Amino acid sequence: MLLEPGDNIKIEAQNDSLNYPVSVTGSKGTESMAEYNKNLRITISKLMGLNAIYKQKLDSPDLPSVIQSLDSLAQVYLQEINDYTKKYIDENLTSLVSLVALYQPVAPGEYILHPEKDIEYFIKVDSSLSILYPDYEPVKSLHEQVRGMKSEIEAQKLRSPVLNESVEAPEIALPDTEGDTVKLSSTRGNIVLLDFWAAWCKPCRDENPNLVDAYSKYHNRGFQIYQVSLDKTKEAWIKGIREDHLERWIHVSDLKYWQSEVVQLYKLEQIPNNFLLDSEGRVIASNLRGEMLQRKLAELFNN
Repeated sequence: MLLEPGDNIKIEAQNDSLNYPVSVTGSKGTESMAEYNKNLRITISKLMGLNAIYKQKLDSPDLPSVIQSLDSLAQVYLQEINDYTKKYIDENLTSLVSLVALYQPVAPGEYILHPEKDIEYFIKVDSSLSILYPDYEPVKSLHEQVRGMKSEIEAQKLRSPVLNESVEAPEIALPDTEGDTVKLSSTRGNIVLLDFWAAWCKPCRDENPNLVDAYSKYHNRGFQIYQVSLDKTKEAWIKGIREDHLERWIHVSDLKYWQSEVVQLYKLEQIPNNFLLDSEGRVIASNLRGEMLQRKLAELFNN
């Protein structure tokens, strides 16, 4: 509950389920938290359903493909609750409910928001609540955490500068779908889109048709795509390539998810993410998607 002076709260709930009230009135903050918890419980229920299917299929000869399918669905559910939580925080930045949402677990030891990948939201909440509730201990703890996170980011920048325009992209040498190592530098001589994605990433999948269109237009004029996956399994990776019709360009992955070596090398905090490289492997631009990518390629090739 989030109580404010003067609140007169009415809660209706089953007597064995007080944690999950049927309705809450008289407290805007508590009402908001109850609504968030409803959506969180839906996600947890979906994940538990996947776990039940896994247990039922333990003796099945199709277990590897079942695991791949369940893992893909789990990533979709986790991305959905991650997106919902971010939207919820954006809509409640002046309320302490945003602080609660930062630290919501979806399973033991597994949180919806991750300080490394979602640092923008930790900073947002800290910036807002530190002004409104400067003496509240949980807010002070968040402020210290964010300060430490910012210090670590600055230290990383000193160790490995962020890619800026005209900087040569660091070398990548990872296995393709056949297990053969393909280097990023092997694409020299082309305009190259270095794209980071995963089959479990819905925004990545939504962008793939745009990449297919761009490749069809400009490949014969010297355009190449070097796509690096952050998938966990080869089956999910190849299935995503096949379903989105991405077979024509270069695909590589070490299948290590967010532990992939490219995450630190390219300072990836989220996907999709990309860098457009010139024929000598230097960065022209970054994070071009949709019409922005099409306009930049038209500018490069039509000139």
